[in-house]
Amino acid sequence: MLVPPAVSLARSATMPTPGSLLLPLAALVLCVAHAVLGFAVGCVLPRLIATPILAVADWIVVAFTRSVLPYWPRHVSGQFGSIGYGEVPDLVTAAVPVLLAGGIALGLMTLWLPLGWRVLRVAVAAAIAVGSVLGAYRTAVNWSATPPLTGGNVAMVCEGTAPRMCVPEINADRLPQVQRDTAEALRTLRASGATAADPELITDSYADGRRQRKSTDTEWRMVLMNPVRDGTAVYQIVIRSLHFRCQNVDAVSAHSAWLWAAMKTGQEDVYNKRRELEGRDPVAVKLERQVRQDVGRVRDEPAAEQTRWIKRTLASCPARSS
Repeated sequence: MLVPPAVSLARSATMPTPGSLLLPLAALVLCVAHAVLGFAVGCVLPRLIATPILAVADWIVVAFTRSVLPYWPRHVSGQFGSIGYGEVPDLVTAAVPVLLAGGIALGLMTLWLPLGWRVLRVAVAAAIAVGSVLGAYRTAVNWSATPPLTGGNVAMVCEGTAPRMCVPEINADRLPQVQRDTAEALRTLRASGATAADPELITDSYADGRRQRKSTDTEWRMVLMNPVRDGTAVYQIVIRSLHFRCQNVDAVSAHSAWLWAAMKTGQEDVYNKRRELEGRDPVAVKLERQVRQDVGRVRDEPAAEQTRWIKRTLASCPARSS
């Protein structure tokens, strides 16, 4: 009996979502459809050679669609690409290969019915097979290399208020401390006049996969999976809360604002690690020396003067050359 490569469908079915409950069924139907095709060929060719030939041929036809253009052959064959964390194939993505193989298999089974005229059975079988092939083709012909997927299919846990933070369940043990530190850091920055940001919810968008949802003023969506694990999540949120007026900011102003905010919120060690990762070339060393001198002078000033400085720094724009 011929069993097709339906590993991707079966693996996706482990995702804990209502839609994913139908994916194992789709994988089962796809396997049965390929088995019917193998049985049909085995009725014509000697079984001794039909089984190995079809096993290899079916695998090659399905697997090698990943290396051809356009993209629709891979989608109708069931090779719809890699699945990221939190991603699940949409039902239409799973339905297309089932429609193709299932329609052909159903047409073959129609030929085997012991009822009706043979000519009528052939006509009905051809209509079913051709209609299924065309339907699968028309559905997938305009898809890109990535077919329709759904994101966010991960169990989340939430903690605290002002802001409430939600992360994938895998990071649940780290969430309480991260939420408390985040809330304290944002309160400190608001009190110092560095930001007016007051999000109600901060969600780890890592599980959104390739289709990231946009943030709003009240709900921030940030990729925090690794930052939560390595202890840099609070620093990332601190940087996110600083709003520069201009899109292009000179390096001294940007680094100065980041360092000042990091020192105010107890994230200076994270800031230092980020700078080390960027390299220690002479230009970077000179830049960082100037930044630390500037921020050191500001930190010696009264709180009111520091507030005026950070507001000027966030509002400053590099001069345009004429």
